[in-house]
Amino acid sequence: MDKKNFALGRQNFIIIAVSVLIIVIGFVLMSGAGSSEEAFNPDIFSARRIKVAPVVCFFGFLLMIYGVIKRPKDDTTKEE
Repeated sequence: MDKKNFALGRQNFIIIAVSVLIIVIGFVLMSGAGSSEEAFNPDIFSARRIKVAPVVCFFGFLLMIYGVIKRPKDDTTKEE
């Protein structure tokens, strides 16, 4: 198969895969036990869940946008 038919290069797919992994890590950081009607869990307001995890997810989404927008290197269009 010819490489010219792909809109994204190999490096773009690697960046996208890393960004998906970062986003999943951010969502895992957000997860945890919640409060119930019987007992209040103060851990739902921890800095990890409210500050760190959304920043990690946001960084992952920005990296995803960069991975899609980045122009792949095109070494086959050398003019002689």
